[in-house]
Amino acid sequence: MLRPEKSPGPETAGDVLAPYLHAQAGEFLRSLRLHREAGPDNDGTEEAARALRRAGRRIGATLHTFRPLLDPSWADTLRTELAWLGVTLGGEHACAARLARLLDGLQRLSGTPQVPPPRGEAAALAVGAARAGALLERQLTLARTRAHSAALQALGSSRFHAVADAVALLASEVPLSSSAAAYAVEVLPPAAEFAGKRLDEAVAGLPLARAAHPYNAEALVQSGEAQDAPWHQVRLLLRLHRYAQDVLGTGRLPHEGDDRLVRAGAALDRHRDAAEAAAAAAAAARTPRIAPATAYALGVLHADQRHDVEAARFAFQRIWQPMAAVTTGVSAQ
Repeated sequence: MLRPEKSPGPETAGDVLAPYLHAQAGEFLRSLRLHREAGPDNDGTEEAARALRRAGRRIGATLHTFRPLLDPSWADTLRTELAWLGVTLGGEHACAARLARLLDGLQRLSGTPQVPPPRGEAAALAVGAARAGALLERQLTLARTRAHSAALQALGSSRFHAVADAVALLASEVPLSSSAAAYAVEVLPPAAEFAGKRLDEAVAGLPLARAAHPYNAEALVQSGEAQDAPWHQVRLLLRLHRYAQDVLGTGRLPHEGDDRLVRAGAALDRHRDAAEAAAAAAAAARTPRIAPATAYALGVLHADQRHDVEAARFAFQRIWQPMAAVTTGVSAQ
């Protein structure tokens, strides 16, 4: 693997990129085999699908970050197809996880059956929570069933087989451009640093001062989708940055900084999950002719998930600020 501190030597960019892509393609193919062997509807299938998507993300991120060193047409096509596959395979798991999060939230907000029946607003919440849970379960189970069918259809399609064939070829041969013949230490770190620069710029555009408070009432009354989009973008750029560091075999940050990148990514994953759960609760509340108690419970659940969005932003801000200071100190040296 590349060590950027080395002086230029015989190792070319292709010498670094090819083994990494071979390894990820091999992981993709192993996960695909396990997925087929496990059969439908069991835990092994779900775990294999996760591994398949994980390898696909790493391949796609590498093709994106180091595109100038690869055949551009091939890289763009394969990256697009891997993104399609990841979204298709991830739909079922996302629906199941969202339903579990929302049902857990309803149970936590309304209390357990052993608690004596409350009065007033608490009573309305307890009455509506059961109906709200049943409504969410119907809607998200239907969405999960459709996602499952879409995944099965995709796995049997000619489009998927073309992707699998392309990855199988990648396991043995990487279509490199002439630029990949340059020394690795001369061309790989700048490409990875550009990914880090894009991340830094995106984070600079976030309202981190507002996120310095764990629960922000002002943010809760704003349009969720509009304010969430920049945070989702940072999550994607953070993943690109982490994978670029993996290709180089070392990070531009010390080990502590690398750990913070992982924790920052976990906070943004939580942010995405809470935001999507809040959107699902809001969509359920717009169901025609639901009882007022049901709508009330869904409104409380929506607010609860938006509070978790703000808590995730607070966690990210607490992680990122020290990490930015570490980065500045390393650059100064």
